[in-house]
Amino acid sequence: MVRKAEILEQIQEDMQEEKLIKKVKIETVEDLPGVGPATAEKLKESGFDTLLSLAVASPGELVEAGGLTESTARKVIKAARDTMNMGFESGEELLEKRKNILKITTLSKSLDSLFGGGIESGAITECYGEFGSGKSSIAHQLAVNVQFPKEQGGAEGMVVWIDSESTFRPERIKQIAENRGLDPNALLKNIKVARAFNSDHQMLLAEKVEDLIKEGNPIRLLIVDSLMSHFRADFSGRGQLADRQQKLNKHMHALQKLASNYNIAVYVTNQVMSKPDTFFGDPTAAIGGHIVGHNSTYRVYLRKGKKGTRVAKMIDAPHLPETEAIFQVTEKGLEDV
Repeated sequence: MVRKAEILEQIQEDMQEEKLIKKVKIETVEDLPGVGPATAEKLKESGFDTLLSLAVASPGELVEAGGLTESTARKVIKAARDTMNMGFESGEELLEKRKNILKITTLSKSLDSLFGGGIESGAITECYGEFGSGKSSIAHQLAVNVQFPKEQGGAEGMVVWIDSESTFRPERIKQIAENRGLDPNALLKNIKVARAFNSDHQMLLAEKVEDLIKEGNPIRLLIVDSLMSHFRADFSGRGQLADRQQKLNKHMHALQKLASNYNIAVYVTNQVMSKPDTFFGDPTAAIGGHIVGHNSTYRVYLRKGKKGTRVAKMIDAPHLPETEAIFQVTEKGLEDV
């Protein structure tokens, strides 16, 4: 009976607290229950500086970041979610929201058609294939095109390029610009490149992109070239596979969070491995397993075609069919055959 009375008392306290939360207008992190100035500062230093970032956080993350108890962390998250009115939305509302989605052209009509109009913002697009299949060529072209006006298939924004294999070439940007009558210096100023030296550094750089956005940089495209290079090198053998996949999952979720929260397009390139047990069809498969596959919104396989062409095949997409597109890489960038 004593235990039952304690539970009822706790429920009454929670209901009273909920009523108080509803009366208080919550606009900033400091307005949340159980969050004082010192705690708010700790949370902000860890990247939880908006109500949305707290609403989508887990209790464990807030316990670690702000030194909160698990009970307080849950209350903070609930208050943030109630304030953000996070719940079910109708399909009509979601359709209206998708009008804000941007489509970045590749300048190849065939390739744009494959992607449903271009590389989509708010999503992760993964292109995988052997060396020389055109993965980095698409990245260089997108780094130029994202700076175009919206009516020309651009997003009027900047690019962040996380380079794990030293593939970014400013000379290539200059070549594309000069062959298309554009100012190469103006384009290069809007491309921020960071060389990642290991998987931890790569993950840290992805988290730093949010800081660049908060500083006022109009970033509309994040390129990770290549996604799995360091994870493959840092974790070798089956004994480390679970640790690798856990870290990779965290990295992919950070990329997805950036794409969703700031409506930016995330383009990642991926390596392939050969499957000797495949007797029919193409024996190549993407690295990263189900973690990368499930977290990528669009998944495209690239391969070399005849006479210097490239073939792109849509492998997985929420609403697009499994079609193929043929394109070529020229001095002007990507073009239709």
